[in-house]
Amino acid sequence: MNNVLIPRMLRSQVEEHLALFPAVGILGPRQVGKTTLARAITDARAETSHGEPGRSEGGLYLDLENPADLSRLAEGSGYLDGVTDRLVVLDEIQRAPGLFRELRGIIDRRIRRGERAGQFLILGSASLDLLRQSGESLAGRIGYLELGPLDVREVEESRLLRLWSRGGFPPSFLAPSDGASALWRENFIRTYLERDIPQLGPRIPAQTLRRFWTMLAHSQGGLLNASQLAGSLAVDGKTIAKYVDLMVDLLLVRRLQPIHANVRKRLVKSPKIYLRDSGILHALLGIPSLDALLGHPVAGTSWEGFVIETLIRAAPDSLTPPGFYRTATGVEIDLILDVPGSLRWAIEVKRGLAPRVGKGFRIALEDVKADRAFVVYGGDDRYPVGGGVEVIGLRELATELAALVRE
Repeated sequence: MNNVLIPRMLRSQVEEHLALFPAVGILGPRQVGKTTLARAITDARAETSHGEPGRSEGGLYLDLENPADLSRLAEGSGYLDGVTDRLVVLDEIQRAPGLFRELRGIIDRRIRRGERAGQFLILGSASLDLLRQSGESLAGRIGYLELGPLDVREVEESRLLRLWSRGGFPPSFLAPSDGASALWRENFIRTYLERDIPQLGPRIPAQTLRRFWTMLAHSQGGLLNASQLAGSLAVDGKTIAKYVDLMVDLLLVRRLQPIHANVRKRLVKSPKIYLRDSGILHALLGIPSLDALLGHPVAGTSWEGFVIETLIRAAPDSLTPPGFYRTATGVEIDLILDVPGSLRWAIEVKRGLAPRVGKGFRIALEDVKADRAFVVYGGDDRYPVGGGVEVIGLRELATELAALVRE
């Protein structure tokens, strides 16, 4: 991944966290650029540390999937205690869960000595597992950031459709051809199924998990129907719940929960399921190119998931969990965000260039008491369509949401 594709704002956010916390955890799926980001930070520190007393250039990078690096940490506290003048990067730390207890002791001893924050940068691909392990041992000592695939704010406007088609994983997006991109994504899927997931613990046959992942792709944007999935895979509902939890934990699937407004209507209670990266979705469905995608029945829900994921990532971390609203009669809002200032934003997603606002969306706005309402579509212009609803392009709304972080 080219360093040009590492947003400067993200690097600054990591540095801000390192100034506050002894340890910072960066969560994200494999191949998304966590290592590149960490090396960019250590390289930048090396450039600014020349001649500064007590500071070594750059940082110490340890890949815990490398047996040599892992062996250096066999007695973690002894080795890491001696590294006091550099930022220590611990990549794929979920491979050494016992290290969290060692880090707690090291950090506490340094705090007592009055040493500065920003000692450890922790990278991991399994979010819930990493959060649980680090939360138990490093509570109050660690801050978190999530690094996702590239989104519309990080690529040129002219390449937005390529981003939607290929997804945001840099090797896929930057591949020299659609065929090379599809090949990379297929290998990415196989690596997760055959190597990464078994190493995390679950003993699930790769063929079974691939079928499950593909079934989720076919139901992109639909309500989670655990009993239907269970019947198709000949397992029980609890097993399906574990499979979904696993894919959510790996940051590959988003489980969007329904918002329960205080209305006298029968509301949907099941979450909606989206594959978080559109390129992986298309690979699982055998869609090789943008032309094939535009003529495929999944195009509408694929675009919906692409927009929703982009906006959730752009929104401030401090907001309440995102959700959707749907009644049993089909009155629906695709995405609801409660943003800072106690404001509720309601967002409808349309793929066409001449979006129409349906009656159901306007009824839903009254139900959820939305403060602002948007229709995100495939164009760039911004204009009102009555009733406080604005039609807006994806990049502009994502940029507006991201600006709330800095206010």
